[in-house]
Amino acid sequence: MRLPLATLEVFNAIAQEGSLSAAALALGIKRSTASHQLKNLEERIGTALFIRTTRSISLTEAGRALAQSSNPAFEQLANGLENARTAGQSTRGTLKLAIPEFVYHLLINKPLLSFQELYPEIEVELVLADAWSDILKEGLHAGFRLGGLIAQDMVAISLTDPMTAAVVASPAYLEKHGSPEHPMDLLEHNCLHYRFPSSGQLAPWVFSGPDGEYPVEVRGSLIANSLPVAIELATQGLGVGYSFREYCADALSSGQLNEILTEYRVSMPSVNIYFPQEYRSLVPLRLFIQHLKQGVAGGTIQ
Repeated sequence: MRLPLATLEVFNAIAQEGSLSAAALALGIKRSTASHQLKNLEERIGTALFIRTTRSISLTEAGRALAQSSNPAFEQLANGLENARTAGQSTRGTLKLAIPEFVYHLLINKPLLSFQELYPEIEVELVLADAWSDILKEGLHAGFRLGGLIAQDMVAISLTDPMTAAVVASPAYLEKHGSPEHPMDLLEHNCLHYRFPSSGQLAPWVFSGPDGEYPVEVRGSLIANSLPVAIELATQGLGVGYSFREYCADALSSGQLNEILTEYRVSMPSVNIYFPQEYRSLVPLRLFIQHLKQGVAGGTIQ
């Protein structure tokens, strides 16, 4: 049975205001309309809800029973409408993000502390997954990915400039096995593979030459579906790694890794954050993106 919400709203207003005229004024309707709605409700439930005199109107026993039940319900509905109106419009709430592991290390981990200090009432939930995420199906607000196509109903914002590929190895590995001088020399080295979790394919090693870009089908004894793990294996001297130079910046500057084959570098896509158009005005998301972009511009993100 469908609830007579319109007539219940009129009843609730009359009970709150104490008269038909005051209730009609509060609801922005005519007095005759309020009277007609009340009559319809009383006919539907088969009993009188008010005792009417020339000077006053008061609740019957049935009216009091209905008022006790309906008034809290209408208050809850009003609160729900207000919560919906203000959801995402203040510096509080929840922000759920799908983040590839390497993007977390590249862009998120350093600015996250200062973001939490600025906005302690925003709860950030990080879903670490290198696979392409269906953020709508998974109930997330935004996701990150490298370049690529974004669905038409999504907004994409670039957070970095195009990145650069880098071939890296530890000083100990290079001292023991020698440093390759050409990409084809990698066929004689133990190369650390990264496997895409979503497709199951091995990430290609691509280089730039006089005739354009070309892949080299390297070989190795270690494969990881985590880029941070693959690079950590390189720092331990277990082989040669292929990654984003920006991601390896700390290890390169500290001397844990050396970059090789620099003249054969290729350009890589930028990191984008994507989200539904309906979340353009979501304040926690907007503040988070702004904070990340300020970090990139200020040089706090390598």
